[in-house]
Amino acid sequence: MTHVHMIGIGGSGLSAVARLLIERGYTVSGSDLEFSTLAQEVQALGAEVSLGHREEHIIGADLVIRSSAIPDDNVEVRAALHAGIPVYKRADYFGKLTEDYTGIAVAGTHGKTTTTAMISWMLTALGHDPSYIIGGVSTNLGNNAHAGKGSFFVIEADEYDRMFLGLHPEIAIVTNVEHDHPDCFPTAEDFFQAFVDFVHRLPENGTLLACADDYGAAKLIEVARVSGFKTLSYGVNDLTDKSSPDYTTQNLAMDQLGNYSFEVVYQGKPLAKLALCVPGLHNASNALAALAVAHQLNVAIAKSAQALCEFLGTGRRFELLGEISGIAVIDDYAHHPTEIQATLAAARNRYPDSRLWAVWQPHTYSRTRALLDEFITSFSDADHVLVTEIYASREPVDADFSAQQVVQAMEHPDVRFLPSNRQVTDFLVTNLKKGDVLMVLSAGDANQISKEVIESISRNGNSNNV
Repeated sequence: MTHVHMIGIGGSGLSAVARLLIERGYTVSGSDLEFSTLAQEVQALGAEVSLGHREEHIIGADLVIRSSAIPDDNVEVRAALHAGIPVYKRADYFGKLTEDYTGIAVAGTHGKTTTTAMISWMLTALGHDPSYIIGGVSTNLGNNAHAGKGSFFVIEADEYDRMFLGLHPEIAIVTNVEHDHPDCFPTAEDFFQAFVDFVHRLPENGTLLACADDYGAAKLIEVARVSGFKTLSYGVNDLTDKSSPDYTTQNLAMDQLGNYSFEVVYQGKPLAKLALCVPGLHNASNALAALAVAHQLNVAIAKSAQALCEFLGTGRRFELLGEISGIAVIDDYAHHPTEIQATLAAARNRYPDSRLWAVWQPHTYSRTRALLDEFITSFSDADHVLVTEIYASREPVDADFSAQQVVQAMEHPDVRFLPSNRQVTDFLVTNLKKGDVLMVLSAGDANQISKEVIESISRNGNSNNV
């Protein structure tokens, strides 16, 4: 039995791989600096999870996989290499993991987690028992990975550290291409070229399905067609100023919760009708891509559409954690300007008459600096904006740059800088009122604010609840 050790097992990427390998019968161990919920879940499935990094953790391992955040000088990496144990990054290993399957890889700056979850749920609901790796926990499926017995493997194709260049999918979906991860891709051209390289990982009979509504993805479509790849486009309600996409929508309508219904059309011919349970125009686009995949796989379209209508979302993507004293608390992973705008627009559509509070934790110094001009104009749909200090994540702290400088550049009528999560929580508990909506936008640890607000108001009540 192969023993795989994972350094960074508590993250969304490696915890999914761990779950899948355990289901395949592998012995799995791992380490991380924090005992996250995902780490606890894989431990409950049978993985041996250690807190902290030590040489002895790799004893008995046949191979080691490390997350992108783990440096070359990590003690476990060095010990494994010294012992002659192969050490892989995700990009090195994912090709091995997905070989012998019909691969469906979902890439893009935004929307890839939800679209991957939609396709995985759709194929599961149709009885195909796909394997999948999702960058978040699917509400319908109850997990972020599964080793299925079917022929399909659906995988979120993460561009960070060029992970997706280890894949050879039969179908590649690209939701959008907007510059991100400047620590890995210094320029927008570097970022776009990585997606060009990803497309070139398609086999001769592969298919690119890309969103014509997005400038970067539309540009990628042109490059792919010149290169001779089978390329199909999708777009919501002909929003693109180009020719009509291959897959598009008709009779687009929004209900009082901000959820969209529409008819899907392929090259002028109606395919199916959808009425979604998840809000936002961006999710209409994600669902359109998912149904296009079903059409290309030649699986039952009507049943595929029904499954998408039953899709309930993924963790930390417009996740309603609860309502306490008449205050709705929503958690979202948005950490890029376009994601923030789309999420707040969906919240405004769902709660048109409520005071909308946006708590934003900037993620990484490099991203916040590079996209500063876009960030400062992303909060127009929020009534009140609270900004924490930048979450450094994998980067060293930059003493010369602070989120306070970002706040000073914002022209929002009510924005304030509160450095710590505790300061934000205390301010919210004091100022939230019945009927308000709290939206916490974070790819770091600020999601704890949501839970602490709920717990504090539940425990102590809310004097503003009038």
